[in-house]
Amino acid sequence: MSTSRVAILMGSKSDLELMKPASELLETLGIPHEVRVLSAHRTPERTAEFARNARARGIQVIICAAGGAAHLAGAVAGQTTLPVVGVPLARTPLAGQDALLATVQMPRGMPVATVAVDGAHNGALLAAQIIAVSDPEVGARVEAERKRMTDQVIADDESLQDGV
Repeated sequence: MSTSRVAILMGSKSDLELMKPASELLETLGIPHEVRVLSAHRTPERTAEFARNARARGIQVIICAAGGAAHLAGAVAGQTTLPVVGVPLARTPLAGQDALLATVQMPRGMPVATVAVDGAHNGALLAAQIIAVSDPEVGARVEAERKRMTDQVIADDESLQDGV
């Protein structure tokens, strides 16, 4: 069994830089995860096998990032009942709108929770919140991260007010 609780899948290694915020947030929250390059189109069998075996390996949430046709999240959702979070990426002249629609417009019975275009941070936060439903320690870390973000906004506002 893997120690990872979240899998971050990307259709291409070139997506790694855009998905780095997801990995960084999961690290901050102390959630073990793995990062893989699996393609709905170029490695369909390997992708399906990964999705089918993820639960048995201890994975609780799968984050899928892809641009263009963005079939990765849907292809994974079709192979598992684990929660799948889609992160559409702005990799085409359509600025991610094609990926957004491909990710969010799933057929009945194949849900993919979809975050904003290039929304890796929110994809990881959503994965953490899903895990937190049954893990109070992760829940406490998510709460602390939310408080940190709130405190940062307040500090930013106060520094602006002091400078005005």
